[in-house]
Parts: sequence; structure tokens; C-alpha cells
Amino acid sequence: MSSAPLRSPALRPHRIKKDESLLGKLGGTLARRKAKEVSDLQEEGKNAINLPMSPASVEIYPEDTLLEENQERVVIDPTSRDDPRFRELVKVLIDWVNDVLVGERIIVKQLEEDLYDGQVLQNLLEKLADCKLNVAEVTQSEIGQKQKLQTVLQAVQELLRPHGRALQWTVDTIHGKNLVAILHLLVALAMHFRAPIRLPEHVSVQVVVIRKREGLLHSSHVTEELTTTTEMMMGRFERDAFDTLFDHAPDKLSVVRKSLITFVNKHLNKLNLEVTELETQFADGVYLVLLMGLLEGYFVPLHNFYLTPDSFDQKVHNVSFAFELMLDGGLKKPKARPEDVVNLDLKSTLRVLYNLFTKYKHLE
Repeated sequence: MSSAPLRSPALRPHRIKKDESLLGKLGGTLARRKAKEVSDLQEEGKNAINLPMSPASVEIYPEDTLLEENQERVVIDPTSRDDPRFRELVKVLIDWVNDVLVGERIIVKQLEEDLYDGQVLQNLLEKLADCKLNVAEVTQSEIGQKQKLQTVLQAVQELLRPHGRALQWTVDTIHGKNLVAILHLLVALAMHFRAPIRLPEHVSVQVVVIRKREGLLHSSHVTEELTTTTEMMMGRFERDAFDTLFDHAPDKLSVVRKSLITFVNKHLNKLNLEVTELETQFADGVYLVLLMGLLEGYFVPLHNFYLTPDSFDQKVHNVSFAFELMLDGGLKKPKARPEDVVNLDLKSTLRVLYNLFTKYKHLE
């Protein structure tokens, strides 16, 4: 028995329209799914960056969701950026860099934007260390910039290594405009070269570290300590009696101050001079120089120091000169820096004067 040949059903117009409608819906679904994936990825980036339990939001950049595997980005929490001590630290360092480079006609306005390519850092180090680095003067390529940074940071490492400091910056972090790394670098340079500035103490910032692992963004929250105390940053970790007095015995501290005022006035009164405030009246170095002359029994020629200093540098010169007179008199090198005395640091001034008191307290 023969069977009738199979025939395909007729493609009726309404069936064609229905198929087109299904394809359109499918295409729309795929497009929405893709858009949702992109949205979810960006939302993941936001969630990774924003600090939990914090009302402050971190500015989102496209590169946060485009990080390579194991690549990371460091973001300073906005609350830390607005902290007065952090802002003061940034301002002090910018002013210092500009003062050092004033002869080079270089003006730094924003640390991460002006220092990342190594050009300013090269000029700064050459000026501070009085050296010449063998690097290309100007380079626009990323490879050239990183090569310059490598040379500059290698020179910095050779300078700082004897002091035992852990280096908290790399070529990638500096070139990546990581402000925390740049601040660590500048603080270390300022301390090493005894910059005539006073950095705010105990400055810390909250940072968010965003890292991509297995295709997902992960965040961790870290407290970065940028400065401690001037003494610790200078490498003088040993505590002395004045640390104890300042921390635990303010009542006894006032007794020490009165004793030192009595001691210095006993000698300065011979020149019709009198001290009432230790930290301010010794800050320009004049009284220190005159006091050393009185204690050692000689007249200090006026051309050796500034009798009426009107600049920070002149005051530092005076205090430094007084320190030299102390060494000539057989005293130990003062623990304080001249810049600390000029910057009205009471603890530093008390240390210097107590050093004199222990040797000359019985001198009439």
C-alpha cells in the first residue's frame, strides 16, 4: 500500500509573525540579561569599595571593575581625606617640596598627579642629596616613566636602608598615583634629610584595598599609619624621663619647668634678660647662644649668629650654633633637632635646657 508523501505545513502569515515576535522577545531578554550582568558587576565594585557601616561613599572609577586578576587599587576613605591632620600633613609636604625646588621653577599642587611619573621626585632627590641621577630628563611613555621611577626609588632605598626603615612604596604604587605610598615616601625623605618642617604627629588614614581574585572583587579595610612621633620617625626609639613626665606626671612637669626657668634666669639676669615661657623665648636661638656664653664664661661674637632673626632658617642657624657651643663645652649632642626647638616643641626645648642644668646647676 502506498502512502501519501509527507508535506510540510503551509507557512501561514500569522505563524511567521509569531516567530518574529518570539525572536524579538528572546533578543530583548538576552540584552536585558547582559545589561543586568554589567549592572551587577558595577554594583559589586561599589559594594567592594564602600566601607561597611560607613555613611561616606568612595568615588567609583570604571577601572575598579576592570582590574586584572590579582591587581589591586587603594582608596582613601573620604572621612580620612577630610581629617584636618591628614590635610595638614599633605599641605606641609607640598610646601616643603616646593621650597626645595623653588630654584627649579617647579610647583607641585597635587601630590599624586605631580609626582607619579618620577620627574619631580628625581629633581627632589637630586636637590636633597646633592647628586645627579643617570636618567632621561623627560619621558612620556609609561615604560620610560617606570624606568625613571625605578632609578629614583633605588637611590632612595640605598639612602634609607642604613636606618632600617621598611619601604612602604613601589614603582607600581607611585606610578599608580597611590597617595598613601607617595606620602610614606615623602615622610621618609623629610625625616632622613632633617627637613626644616614640623610634621603633624600620629596621622593615620583608613584605606580600602580592592583586589580582583578569580574574577571577583574583594575588599579589605586597613589603617595606614603615616606619622608617629618626630622622635620615632627620626629613629630615636628610646624613651627618657621627659617622655614619662609628659605622659604620666603633668604635675611634676610643671615643677621641672619652674626649676629650669629659675636656672636660666639666674644667668640671663646678668644681661638684664628674663624668661617666662621656655618654649617661645628659646625658639629663635638667641637666648640659647647668650646662655652658653654666660655658662662658659666668654663673649660670643655677634657676627656668629643672628641677634634679631626674622626667618625660620636664621632661627635654625642660631639653635644649631648653640648646639655646637654645647659640644665645645663637653656636653653630649642634644637629642632634639634644632628645627624642633624653633617649632616650639616644648619637650625638645626642655631636653636641651635640662642638659645644661645637669652640668651647670652649681655654677653661680
